[in-house]
Amino acid sequence: MTQNQQQRDGSMGEALKVTRLYWSVQQQAILSNVSFSLQQGEMLGLIGPNGAGKSSLLRCLYRYISPDRGQITLFGEDISRISQKHLATKVAVVQQETPHYFAMSCEQIVAMGLTPHKGLFETDTQADKHNVMKALDKVGLALKASQQYEQLSGGEKQRALIARAIVQKPQLLILDEPTNHLDIRYQIQILELVRQLGISVIASIHDLNLASAVCDRLLLLNQGACIAQGLPDQVLTEQIIGDVFGVCCQVNRHPQHGKPLITYFYGYQDEHPHHQTRQQDNKEGI
Repeated sequence: MTQNQQQRDGSMGEALKVTRLYWSVQQQAILSNVSFSLQQGEMLGLIGPNGAGKSSLLRCLYRYISPDRGQITLFGEDISRISQKHLATKVAVVQQETPHYFAMSCEQIVAMGLTPHKGLFETDTQADKHNVMKALDKVGLALKASQQYEQLSGGEKQRALIARAIVQKPQLLILDEPTNHLDIRYQIQILELVRQLGISVIASIHDLNLASAVCDRLLLLNQGACIAQGLPDQVLTEQIIGDVFGVCCQVNRHPQHGKPLITYFYGYQDEHPHHQTRQQDNKEGI
């Protein structure tokens, strides 16, 4: 049985399981009864409008915040019982906002991914340095290795942080808007690279067509609740997109990969007749 077949029938086992997760701030519900699982080697796309709770959910997963209720297990172990150091050997995170690292080169930033696997006084080996340069090359930054991190563009900083995550060699990679600062070429290239790592990945992605193309399954959040989850075909329907995002669209098949391809209709400010027609069609299930 191939790895892809194992992923489809779930025989590789669960990498991550979230059960009835709740989190609130000042009595305002941010996450409400969220449950889902991620299979080993699977790429799960987290989608939803702004303010849906995507980043809050991811922060619960890497223990930046603690949920009010619910359980999160990583490879069958409750994450609340895993030490921070041990968690860092299993989980790598690329956050939405790029942090500031003054007086550090791009290469030094990427080498930080080695830290969870090192002892207190252990130094980097030649093999470590080779892996760092290999990761830089994968994200197209080999020629910027010695450049100061703060001098990189927003997109280059994001790629450097993804290279750091690659060096960390995690079993689970959590990405919060990883393509936020990237042009379209690197959006596709980085997510295809992440997919090819052969590890479990959960990534919040704004671009629905990009999420459809690269993810095995999708989890749709709205107002902190899980609205739909499953294959892109099951989640990205005209009805669901219209209800959650408030737009009219047409869903067809992509000519290359065959997954849903969304075409949006315009004219919301003008109440365009075609927009109204599509909206009525969606409501009537046409």
